[in-house]
Amino acid sequence: MDFLDVSSSLTGRRWVGPAAEIDRAAEALTQATGLDRALAQVLARRGVGAPEAEGFLAPSLRDLLPDPRSLRDMEVAAARVLRAVRGRERICIFADYDVDGGTSAALLVDWLRQMGREATVYVPDRIDEGYGPNVPAMAELGARHDLIICVDCGTLSHEPVTAAACDVVILDHHLGGETLPDCVACVNPNRQDENGALAHLCAAAVVFLMLVEANRQAREDGATGLPDLMAMLDLVALATVADVAPLIGVNRAFVRQGLVVMARRARPGLAALADAAKMDTAPTAYHLGYLLGPRINAGGRIGKADLGARLLSCTDPHEARAMADRLNALNAERREIESAVQAAALAQAEARGLNGPLVWAAGEGWHPGVVGIVASRLKEATNRPAVVIGLDGDEGKGSGRSVAGVDLGAAVQRLAAEGLLVKGGGHRMAAGLTVARDGVEAAMERLAELLAKQGAGEGGAADLRLDGLLMPGGATVALVERLEAAGPFGASAPAPRFAFPDVTVSFAKRVGESHLKFRFGDGMGGSIDAIAFSAYDGPLGPALTERSGARFHLAGRLEINSWGGRRTVQMRLEDAALAGVS
Repeated sequence: MDFLDVSSSLTGRRWVGPAAEIDRAAEALTQATGLDRALAQVLARRGVGAPEAEGFLAPSLRDLLPDPRSLRDMEVAAARVLRAVRGRERICIFADYDVDGGTSAALLVDWLRQMGREATVYVPDRIDEGYGPNVPAMAELGARHDLIICVDCGTLSHEPVTAAACDVVILDHHLGGETLPDCVACVNPNRQDENGALAHLCAAAVVFLMLVEANRQAREDGATGLPDLMAMLDLVALATVADVAPLIGVNRAFVRQGLVVMARRARPGLAALADAAKMDTAPTAYHLGYLLGPRINAGGRIGKADLGARLLSCTDPHEARAMADRLNALNAERREIESAVQAAALAQAEARGLNGPLVWAAGEGWHPGVVGIVASRLKEATNRPAVVIGLDGDEGKGSGRSVAGVDLGAAVQRLAAEGLLVKGGGHRMAAGLTVARDGVEAAMERLAELLAKQGAGEGGAADLRLDGLLMPGGATVALVERLEAAGPFGASAPAPRFAFPDVTVSFAKRVGESHLKFRFGDGMGGSIDAIAFSAYDGPLGPALTERSGARFHLAGRLEINSWGGRRTVQMRLEDAALAGVS
């Protein structure tokens, strides 16, 4: 049955409420713990029962941190890095150009500096070199260094690792192949011979665990005054959210503690970037994913590839401010490029059809630095895995994003093994690929087949899932604070979404080019401020401002708005339906 009888909202979506078993579990949880029903509903959706509720709401890194030695090659990797530090060897960090790669590099640079060593940081150019180690770069770096540490890359780089002709340690999380490169150590929770228990870690988390092991080995050898790893969790939190790692298990603790560290503004690069992004409140997972992450990525997408890593490891506030301003400008430029590609890709995908297991588009000259973002937009709009490919010459470089429960990285790796791709790889939620121009259609057809076998496309593209009902008078600051205890929210842990039934809009104002600020109430004294981003790019803005006196069902997420010393509840509107109209 459609929630609130909404089978087609103003944006064409069907509203789906919590399953009956979730309602029953939430009721049992409320009775057993005394928690608010709204919070119990969120915990029940996450599978949290009464015995686990207290620990879930206050996750402890001490309790959740896995033993680094549970990962293969970890002890060897940490020992080799320590030997390089003690022997004053020449160290190079080869990092991917995204947030996960940049934070991984910055973690190592920070730790090495505190150990009295500096390292070369090398980030390949996205367009000229592509993802991961390449033979010319590794050969040149290997000739000048004793140890190369590959972070967020390297697991599939057999030839480049051999070309280095020096010791190589790989700290990665991308899906591994049947064999590993000939290196000193390859630490990767997604190696084929791992058990998958830590498959949800991003690369920065793998690097952090290696540093935990390095500190442990150093202490066992009698060392004192070792780097404070807890102070580095701001970088791990940023990578975890920006790389769309599922916020489960230790990842929740990484992000919770990392946000506390970030709020201290002790890292000049992140403080400068927060100022450039005009962040005026304590950081949240939203800020990491939508304000800081895209700006760091902008360097690797359309600017200088190593700019993000340099900013995150910068210790001079003035230098950090200049780099943050540059990244902010690049991000604005990236948005313009992205907008044009997104419009063309969406039109092409719509013409092809949006109801299959895969949504894809390919276009001439589409910038390889934005195809991943556009794929993410298509995925969000259709609830299906999406791939967007930029064609140039005889090849196309593409990027894909997946939905929960569908392993896109494994499917892309299968395509590469079958010879339908020049190369390809990734992880469950994201993947990259290179494909011959004349092979695009065949590759995408085969990819759709593989994804269909995993259940892609079975969910309704227009379904909006809701956690329950709230009345305006019940949406208090105290309730939102209690709901936030179930966070942080993000991948595999969506923020709770509630419906407010049968309300009227009492005030509405257009802000910026297409946003809407408004206020709504139920006629019984309760009212809430709300904001709808890009409302005038679709039907929500006109409907809420032009239908005077109409009654609506409104759906969205709650947040706390701080202004002038006051804290009030604000709803971030996601959808609306006319009350009484299905």
